[in-house]
Amino acid sequence: MKIDKRIIPLAIGGLGIGTTEFTVMGLLPDIAKSLAITIPQAGHLISAYAMGVVIGAPLLIGYSVKFPPKKVLIAFMILFTLFNGLSAIAPNYGTMLIIRFMSGLPHGAFFGVGTVVASRMAGKGKEAFYISMMFTGLTVANLAMVPLVTYIGHTFHWRLYFVIVAVIGVFALLFLKLWLPAMETNQNTHFMEELKFLKNKQAWLVLAITAIGFGGLFTWLSYITPLMTVISGVQSDQMAYVMVLAGAGMVIGNLAGGIISDKLGPEKTCAVLIFLMMISLTGVFFLSEHQNIAFILTFMCGALSMSIASPINIMMMKAAPRSEMMAAAFMQAGFNIANAMGAFLGGIPLEYGLPFNYPSLVGVGMTFIGLVISLRYMYLYRSETPKEEAVTECISCDK
Repeated sequence: MKIDKRIIPLAIGGLGIGTTEFTVMGLLPDIAKSLAITIPQAGHLISAYAMGVVIGAPLLIGYSVKFPPKKVLIAFMILFTLFNGLSAIAPNYGTMLIIRFMSGLPHGAFFGVGTVVASRMAGKGKEAFYISMMFTGLTVANLAMVPLVTYIGHTFHWRLYFVIVAVIGVFALLFLKLWLPAMETNQNTHFMEELKFLKNKQAWLVLAITAIGFGGLFTWLSYITPLMTVISGVQSDQMAYVMVLAGAGMVIGNLAGGIISDKLGPEKTCAVLIFLMMISLTGVFFLSEHQNIAFILTFMCGALSMSIASPINIMMMKAAPRSEMMAAAFMQAGFNIANAMGAFLGGIPLEYGLPFNYPSLVGVGMTFIGLVISLRYMYLYRSETPKEEAVTECISCDK
C-alpha cells in the first residue's frame, strides 16, 4: 500500500509527542536524583504535562480555528519544540514543573487539528485509515523511541531525552512546511460557537465511551511492570522487551483499527473493540500467572489500546460536524482523563493489599460500562449517523 507523503508530517509530530509523553516514566529515578527531589515529586511532572494537555487542547483550538490548519499546526509544533528544548536546561524542579505544563499545551491541540486535516486529505471511505496513519507516529514512539531514548537518558544523562524530542520537533516542522497541503479555514466561527457541540448528547456519549471504556486499558498499562514481574515472573531487566512487545501491538492495532473502521463502520468497530478489551482484561486477571500466555495478552492489550483511536475520533467528528477541531481536541482530553481514571481506579485494590492482577479486574468493569454506553449509542443514533460515504462531505461542509 502506497503511503501518502502528506500524512508523514503529522506522523512525525505524533512521534515526538509520544516520545516526550511516555519516556519520562522510565527516567523518573534519574530526574529525581538529579533535581534532588523524591520519585513521587518527579511523578508530578507527568501530571503537569497531562494537565497541560487537558487545558491546552480546547483553549488553543478555540483561538486558532479562524486560521489555516497548516499554519496552526506549525505554530503548535513550534511551541512543542521550544518547551521541550527548554526542559533540557531547566535548572530546578519548580521551573521544570512549569515547563512540562507548557509542553503539554500543544499536545492535544496538535492531534485535534491533525485529526481533521488527516480526514480531509483522505478519499471517501479512507478517513479512519488516514487518522490511524497520523497516530502511527505515536505507536512507533512506544515501540522504538521510548525504549531507545530511555536507554540513552539512563546511560548518559536524562536531559538528552528532551534534546532528542526537540530534534524530532524540528524535523516535524520541516516536513509540515514542505509536505502538508494548505487548506481553507472557516472564517465564520468563534470560540463559543465551537463549544456548542457540547450541548449534543451524542458527543457526550462518545466522550464517556472514551473516558470510561478506553480507561479500562489503563488499569492494565499503569501497573504492567509489577504485574509482569510479580505475577508473571518476568525478570526486571527483561521488562524493556515486554514494553517493545506491547508497542508492537500498538502499531499493528492502530492500523488495523483504521482499516476495519473504514470497512465495518466506526460505531460497530468501537463496540467490537471494547468487547475484545473486556475479554482480554479478563484473561489478564485469570491467566497472568502463565508467562507465555501473559506475553500473548500483552501484545493483544497493546493492540487494542490503540485500535480504538481512529473509529472513536470519527464518531466524535460525526457528532460535531461543524466543530470538528474542537471536538477532536476534547477527545484528546478524554484520552488523558481515561489515563488518569484507569491509573487511579486500578490502584484501589492494590491499596487493600490485593495482587497486581486485580487492577485489570477493575478494567473489566470499566470496559463493560463502556460497552453498554457504546451499544446505547448505536441504538440511539444508528439512523441519524451518516453513512461512511458521507463523512467527507460532513467534514468539508465548512469549506
